[in-house]
Amino acid sequence: MASVCASCFYWLRQLRRVRRSLDSASVKTLVHAFVTARVNYCNTVLAGAPKSVTDRLQQVMNAAARQVSGMHMFDHGLSQLLHGDLHWLDVADRVKYKLGATVHRCLHNKAPQYLADCCVAVSELTGRQRLRSAQRRQLDVPRYQRSTFGRRAFSVARPTVWNSLLDELRNATDKAFSRLLKTFLFSQY
Repeated sequence: MASVCASCFYWLRQLRRVRRSLDSASVKTLVHAFVTARVNYCNTVLAGAPKSVTDRLQQVMNAAARQVSGMHMFDHGLSQLLHGDLHWLDVADRVKYKLGATVHRCLHNKAPQYLADCCVAVSELTGRQRLRSAQRRQLDVPRYQRSTFGRRAFSVARPTVWNSLLDELRNATDKAFSRLLKTFLFSQY
């Protein structure tokens, strides 16, 4: 993660040098290409990570937002800029978004089989078909032994995030799911 942050800050410094020569749309495109793509890459490994770990990547996203908007370091209104103007999710919510989208693809047979095998619906388990969680399309969360890293395992984090979503989201169609999920995560701000 430290190398991702260093790489992102490197590209932000390079963009700062040519910022005056570019219009805002070009700066936004370059920030997406060089910074947010690196933050989003494999960020599902940060599921359940401590806040101290995700805060460093959030600093990268804050610096990228300031670069796009031309804000200075201590200007007020950064969260309004991130959420309201740019429509960017915080790093922890980006992880939830990606995990939720992955589960949705698994349940609709649009993901590789090895990922889909980790998504076991409660309704498919013998003796649990009549539970409320089976009616709500929730997934079975496997037991884990280590309290520090067990809950961060991909096989545990994915169903945990899926079960925390609203029922309307779990029942949404393919086209509406991504939009509704992002709206749900923005509503928590």
